Amino acid sequence: MRIDPQTGARQVFPQDYEFGCIAKRSDGGFIGGTNEGLAFIGSDLTAPEIFSSPEACHPTNRFNDGKCDSRGRFWVGSTDINEAEPIGALYRVTGSGDVTCMLPGVIVSNGLGWSPDDKTMYFTDSGHGIIYAFDFDIDAGEIHNKRMFAQVDEADGMPDGLTVDAEGFVWGAHWDGWRITRYDPDGRIDRIISLPVPNVTSVTFGGENLDQMFVTTARLGMTESQIKDAPLSGGLFVVDAGATGRPDTPYQG
Repeated sequence: MRIDPQTGARQVFPQDYEFGCIAKRSDGGFIGGTNEGLAFIGSDLTAPEIFSSPEACHPTNRFNDGKCDSRGRFWVGSTDINEAEPIGALYRVTGSGDVTCMLPGVIVSNGLGWSPDDKTMYFTDSGHGIIYAFDFDIDAGEIHNKRMFAQVDEADGMPDGLTVDAEGFVWGAHWDGWRITRYDPDGRIDRIISLPVPNVTSVTFGGENLDQMFVTTARLGMTESQIKDAPLSGGLFVVDAGATGRPDTPYQG
């Protein structure tokens, strides 16, 4: 879907593949992760072309979240479709289209982000309930020193998508947690924003001044009774979060 936040106008673009994510390309169009591999898709969001299938050995895997670093490399993770086995991975796609596995043994790849100084990369494995941090080499596009940044208690759901604001604070969505959490750069909880829906899937900043937080949610797997209790599930929310985001970098293909 494409939505104009100012007017509410929207367009729908049915796809042949199940897209877990898309990111803009510098030459127009998008790059994305699907249930069949990595794809390029035109600016009109039609005619996707699979250019790499690095997980052909795991036909039940699918690609989930993905994002570009500040040099325009595309980072995208896969997940076991049953969200149980550590057979997913995190990949890096360079501008030449080379695909490299950067982190194996992932259950459910999710939110990605970088600190404003590009020295830290954040990555969520929802299957482990953990947001990890890595030392990040922006010039080489390499990650080192994997460590736990934040762990979400099962009572608060699972960590899902994330974004990093201009101050370097990490905002994480909670699946089955009815909330967004803001963490300081040391992983301490700074703020919690409650939402009227359980499955909060991702967050990003937008608007003219990047001071509006756009929040995606889901109703996948919810019963009729659960939807009745949270009828806005699956909606796109705009939140005044009291923070400012940073511009996204397109894929430099």
